[in-house]
Amino acid sequence: MRKYIGLPRIEGRAARQAHAGLPEGTWERELGKEGFFGPATHMYHRHAPTGWTSWEGPLKPRAFDLTRLDETQACPFEAGEVLFNGHVRLRHWRAPRSMDHLARNGDGDELIFVHAGRGDLYCDYGHLAIEAGDYVMLPRSTMWRLEASEPIVALLIECTNGSYLLPDKGLVGDHAIFDPAMLDTPHLDEAFEAQRDEREWRVRIKRRNAISTVTYPFNPLDAVGWKGDLVPVRINVRDIRPLMSHRYHLPPSAHTTFVGDRFVVCTFVPRPFESGEDALKVPFFHNNDDYDEVIFYHDGDFFSRDNIHPGMVTFHPCGFTHGPHPKALKNAFTPKKSGTEEYAVMIDTRDALEIGSAAAATEFEGYARSWQTPGAEPQAAE
Repeated sequence: MRKYIGLPRIEGRAARQAHAGLPEGTWERELGKEGFFGPATHMYHRHAPTGWTSWEGPLKPRAFDLTRLDETQACPFEAGEVLFNGHVRLRHWRAPRSMDHLARNGDGDELIFVHAGRGDLYCDYGHLAIEAGDYVMLPRSTMWRLEASEPIVALLIECTNGSYLLPDKGLVGDHAIFDPAMLDTPHLDEAFEAQRDEREWRVRIKRRNAISTVTYPFNPLDAVGWKGDLVPVRINVRDIRPLMSHRYHLPPSAHTTFVGDRFVVCTFVPRPFESGEDALKVPFFHNNDDYDEVIFYHDGDFFSRDNIHPGMVTFHPCGFTHGPHPKALKNAFTPKKSGTEEYAVMIDTRDALEIGSAAAATEFEGYARSWQTPGAEPQAAE
């Protein structure tokens, strides 16, 4: 087994426990490797690590307001590209009505996060009712279509290499965060039986990001049975039970929901704030030294970010320090509420992301300057 270079050491004024008991008048910054899983050092600074006064060059924190995208797409493969690399693609899909064709993604597993609306999803495996807050994971090449009873807005997260897996939950066991028994699978029920017909159906297939169309003289969603462990699954964010620590602020990786090849999908859901008097109660300052970080804001009060509303995306590429906005820092140890009230989806990618056309068209240009707002003085626990 390989070991990391270096030993745990302490130099100067430093807290013995990360994210708690900060030396008076200091700000803590975490320098870590492998997305909170590798070796780390905590620096204690006289000034806030995000106290910049200007920003020049292509590397910067960015935000995109996807609610400004009012164009609808009949096919999910026409959805607006938000961010992408060789392992994951994020698209924003607005579907106000039912699909008149089937979709089949030959490029990867499709994870649909339903941001708004409700409807019925029909696929090779059967029928699933879907609503806002649902994750629906469709294995690569699953044929499917959506009947919208209310207009659907969804974030599509395509895993283009490998498969979606569940995270290793380690010491807390397989039933933490959510029990795998909470994952719903499609049913060959009456609704599925009723959708079968003998009219002509088109199947739009995406492969190498190009679309081909295959036409059948019947509905190919006509399964009468199936068995196996390759199957679509659904879980709603309301059914996720977050890991919590009363005396220590847990890193985002503790909230991992799905694991892809060289990226993870995490879910932030409401939870109580840490109760320890000396514990940080907001996300800690940290460097993006190995991963790009993306957050899609779904619902609630986003306490660590100012001027962010549901339907927005923030993008913090690898290479700089970031953390909570000044307003949140005022409540670092004494928040005004008893807990968070947010639902958000985070995607951390090991490889650099490119900005797609949908994101470029909706960028909030002032985001990098939003940390310049006058904020709290350095705080430490009494």
